Amino acid sequence: MSVNRVTTRTVPEGLDRARTPLRGRDAELASIEERLDALGRGEGGIVRLEGPAGIGRSRMLAEAAAAARGRGTRVYEGAADPDGQFVPLGPLLEAVLSGEEPLSGAQRLRDLATAPGQRFWLLQELGDRLREAARNGPLLVVLDDLQWCDDLTLLTFHTLAAGLSSHPILWLVAVRAGSVPSAVRTTLDRIRRAGAHELALGPLGDRAVARITEDVLGDPPGPDVLRLAHRAEGVPQLLVELLGSLREEVVTIDDGTAGLPTGPPAPRELPSVARRLDQLSDEARELVRTAAAVGGTVTVALLAELLGRSSAALITAVREALDADLLAESGDHLAFRHDLIREAVEAGLPLPVRQALGRQAAGPPPGRAPADTAEAGTATPGDTAEADRLRAEAAELAATAPGPAAERSLKALELTAPHAPERPRIVAETIPLLWQTGRAAQARELGAAALAAGGLGPEDEAFLRLALARLAVQFDFSEAVRQARAGAELPGTSLAVRGRLLAMLAVGLSMSGEHAAAEQVAAQAWETAARVGDRTAEATLTTVRSAVGFHRMDLAEAFRQAERSAALADALGVSTSLWLPEGLWHALLANTTGRTAEALALADEGIRIAGEQGRTAATRMWLMTRTRVLLETGRLSDARADAEAASPAAGDPGPGNLADVTLRYVMLRVALHTGDRRTAEAYAAEARRMRSDGAPVVRHFGTWMLALMADFEGRPDRAMAELDAVMTSPAADRPAYAGLIDPADAPALVRMALRAGRHDRAAQAVALAERRAVLNPGLPFLAATAAHARGLLDNDLGPLVRAVRLYEDCPRVLARASALEDAGRKLAATRKPEAVPYFEKALALYARAGAERDVARVRRRLRAAGVRRRPSPARLDGAWPELTPAETRVARLVARGLTNRQAAEHLSLSPHTVGTHLRRAFTKLDVSSRAELTRLVRHRDDGE
Repeated sequence: MSVNRVTTRTVPEGLDRARTPLRGRDAELASIEERLDALGRGEGGIVRLEGPAGIGRSRMLAEAAAAARGRGTRVYEGAADPDGQFVPLGPLLEAVLSGEEPLSGAQRLRDLATAPGQRFWLLQELGDRLREAARNGPLLVVLDDLQWCDDLTLLTFHTLAAGLSSHPILWLVAVRAGSVPSAVRTTLDRIRRAGAHELALGPLGDRAVARITEDVLGDPPGPDVLRLAHRAEGVPQLLVELLGSLREEVVTIDDGTAGLPTGPPAPRELPSVARRLDQLSDEARELVRTAAAVGGTVTVALLAELLGRSSAALITAVREALDADLLAESGDHLAFRHDLIREAVEAGLPLPVRQALGRQAAGPPPGRAPADTAEAGTATPGDTAEADRLRAEAAELAATAPGPAAERSLKALELTAPHAPERPRIVAETIPLLWQTGRAAQARELGAAALAAGGLGPEDEAFLRLALARLAVQFDFSEAVRQARAGAELPGTSLAVRGRLLAMLAVGLSMSGEHAAAEQVAAQAWETAARVGDRTAEATLTTVRSAVGFHRMDLAEAFRQAERSAALADALGVSTSLWLPEGLWHALLANTTGRTAEALALADEGIRIAGEQGRTAATRMWLMTRTRVLLETGRLSDARADAEAASPAAGDPGPGNLADVTLRYVMLRVALHTGDRRTAEAYAAEARRMRSDGAPVVRHFGTWMLALMADFEGRPDRAMAELDAVMTSPAADRPAYAGLIDPADAPALVRMALRAGRHDRAAQAVALAERRAVLNPGLPFLAATAAHARGLLDNDLGPLVRAVRLYEDCPRVLARASALEDAGRKLAATRKPEAVPYFEKALALYARAGAERDVARVRRRLRAAGVRRRPSPARLDGAWPELTPAETRVARLVARGLTNRQAAEHLSLSPHTVGTHLRRAFTKLDVSSRAELTRLVRHRDDGE
């Protein structure tokens, strides 16, 4: 990895790399000097520097760093870039580990950054090192381009800044103004609440523009040059690049004054604009170039017409262009952030292309009325007509573009008076849109404030509580139940909203593991939904029916209801669903019953659609679901990557119950299979918190996780003590697998119980597994788990061999390997040679999964059976000993020039998972760009 050094961005390559003096920033520099003075007195803090692209943020950081060094302050400098997000914690680590005086313990920090599952320990170690350094004198930590930082850098930054606030450490961070990712927005909100000093860089004044012009050209500018310079509108980067491109060709010096004797020059390309274009996807670059050829403002509908695509298909490309600060929203239109940017883009197009697009855009698209030219920005508070228009647009966009829908809904809220009767309803409409786009904390605060304000009618309060219940589903099952129940109990509400609240209550109870209560509430909800003909509530309640069937072990009925629920939700549109999306349950059900290929297909499709529509919350929920599927198929590295990609953000409301029963459980299991004790202990600590959660299902997961951890530590008595409370609980509240998470856990429980001398518990688990298999004869996976558990209980080879045979057609790699190992262990007692093939097959499966701890155990069994050779499973590629097979595949595809999305499609993974694999590969290989990775791949694979 290499740090992105803070350089002067306002001086392009063509200006002999000379740095012009800093102009027009005296007030901002004085403010930073004040903070440095305070730092010298032992006062730390945070300074946030914000401004649009090209405004000179990096130059200000460089000046601040130089001023700090002049005072004897130790300075650490780091910067992010769009391609650098593959290096987790790269900007911050390289800031403190490189330079003239790196932090002590650099190698230890690098090792922790490289090792999987070490976030907690890395954070602790980094905090300790910074404290140690601050005891020897004040520190300035500079982070540039926060908008491109990876999630781990953001989490570490605000955690360390808060934890070290009493130390003489000043954090100086710069972020681009405007649209930023939700994780960055959350970080900015948190440091603002922590008292960060904020500096906003605006356009330069006329005097500063004139002085920079003289700096670049070497002589005072004449009136014509000044008129040209003012076209940069005070943006230093555009000003310097514009003047630099003209200096040798167009500008002349006459009597000590710079002039333009041939008149204003033709538009030309600018380096910074070209760089931003190069960083876009092909689709976004085509969209921006088309918009430039049209000129002026342009509607998405017109761009879709010109590009031959639907408006919905352009959502991702439009968002990318907005995020790159090339385009900006102007009412219902898109406009270039700056006219010089448009001209620079247009200058790169061939003349015939410009002319053809201009002619095509001259008239309105066929069948469309001329666009409304009124600007939304002219609306003022109290403009109910404009607020109604924005609400209507938000409703129309919600199904396919929740991000723009959320912005319109927020704008409508701004235009609505605090005590207007329609305000609570607008808040209720806004909450799910914010949640879907990754702004859950903001959504919760908005709803809580509306409830706290009081004065609500029953119907308005009911809608608010419904929205808050939907929001809580992902984070806090008990809170979802509380909000839905409170809303359903309100007197005087309409049947429609009461029906939806009851449906939401049934979902919350079902997800919490309160199955009997969920079934009772669902019956009430069905009656209410039927009276008003609410198909949305019907879709949700059908999911509850599926869960009830699952709890009763009637899996055929559970599947029928799950498929019907998913079909209803799809037909209605995901935005209307009470539980986003019902397909999540279908995928989990398929995985739990051994239909893993179906579960993976559902998860992949869910991730794809949610990503295309910009649904951050749904994407994370699908990734969490997919971690469970990948774990059971033995793709441990991919499961861990998905879990890390979906890790809860620091600002998420509630404990993260969905994460508890998916990714935290998965991360513990992966750690146990790989022998990663430290990570296992960290997630066991999470399990102890889960065991006291208000939701029974979370308590059950926590209990099973602690039992697995105790067994890992060689304490089977403790493991069974953990499980006793669950296995003796009333049947109505007991999970369908007697305290277990998955049918394949039955053999593990039997093994654990026998080691503890608890034959009664082992027999209980076997009886339940066999009953489940008998009730569902069409699912061979259930028969395999039952045979496996019976063979262990009776110490009988016959059922173990039958289990091995039944597992052959099932993609449950770890379950099959476990059965092979157990059959081999039984044979080894009397017929060692016959045991060897079983052990070797188990070894190959464990090795393919990357289950190092299981591999080591089976190797010991082979040696005990007289096998002295060491089978060499191909877990690691010989040319890439640092990487897992999944990381190697991703690295090679990226080196061929594929984007993350293309690599994901090629490997049938999500782009999030590919990104996680790529971050790990960058860290392990110590590279910081795709170019470096490509050179390394060519060297190792091709010998170049």
